[in-house]
Amino acid sequence: MKTFCFFISVIIILAGCSGNGNKSDAYGNFEAVETIVSAEATGKLLSFAIDEGQLLDSGKITGYIDTVQLFLNKRQLEAQRSSINSKFGGIIAQVAVLNQQKETALKDKSRILKMFEGKAATQKQVDDISGAIEVIDKQISQIETQNPSVINEVKSLDAQIARINDLIKKSVLVNPKRGTVLNKYTEQFEVVSQGKPLYKIADLDKIIIRVYVSGSQLPNIKIGQTVKVLVDKNDKENRQLEGTITWVSSQAEFTPKIIQTKDERVNQVYAVKVLVKNDGSLKLGMPGEVRF
Repeated sequence: MKTFCFFISVIIILAGCSGNGNKSDAYGNFEAVETIVSAEATGKLLSFAIDEGQLLDSGKITGYIDTVQLFLNKRQLEAQRSSINSKFGGIIAQVAVLNQQKETALKDKSRILKMFEGKAATQKQVDDISGAIEVIDKQISQIETQNPSVINEVKSLDAQIARINDLIKKSVLVNPKRGTVLNKYTEQFEVVSQGKPLYKIADLDKIIIRVYVSGSQLPNIKIGQTVKVLVDKNDKENRQLEGTITWVSSQAEFTPKIIQTKDERVNQVYAVKVLVKNDGSLKLGMPGEVRF
């Protein structure tokens, strides 16, 4: 009888140990860092060659926005500037020459300062080049003071032309990061405005599982730690992957409803992000488990 009871006790202990070994430390869902790419200019979308699920490289041109109106505005501003140049060409030419002299003097000053640091130039050489730059600045200021309206008008036109050039450049849609297109929000030939979302992209090669742990688990968790990540292989088995902890929340929060844990939901927990290399089988929103 004693032998039988001892045998039963051993079975119960082994079963308890086995059960603890199969229990995961945290549960969560897979997510990715998503980027919404928006239009930076306004006009008709003449070309937009992307599809949902398509893998895009960083720097790939994905489309073009019509720039006819921008180009015509630029031509008009350039004509106005040309007219001013023809009337006040001498003034503008003087300022241009002085600015060129100043640019050359600044380069000379940079070289002399390096030589001075290496004790290959004298303090007088540094003072002379600094004085020459001050003289040029005063000459430019004097010309601009005598002809403020002309100079300011030219500067205003230059700024407007630069703005239009920037908008023309931004009318070429360039994908900002490598990733997979998750959602496409607009189609070719639609009229888009500045700031309108065009598509959402995320890098799915490495994705994150966000899990929640209790305060008692925090001492055993640190950034850079390697952990085991489990995902469903079938209705009875799990598949194991390797992950790395990249972030641990500094503030506690209540357990989200989507997390199915053994702990009471009223308990406060800490969010933890685990980075996992995706072999192609992991999908956004998929449930997973983590063992530390």
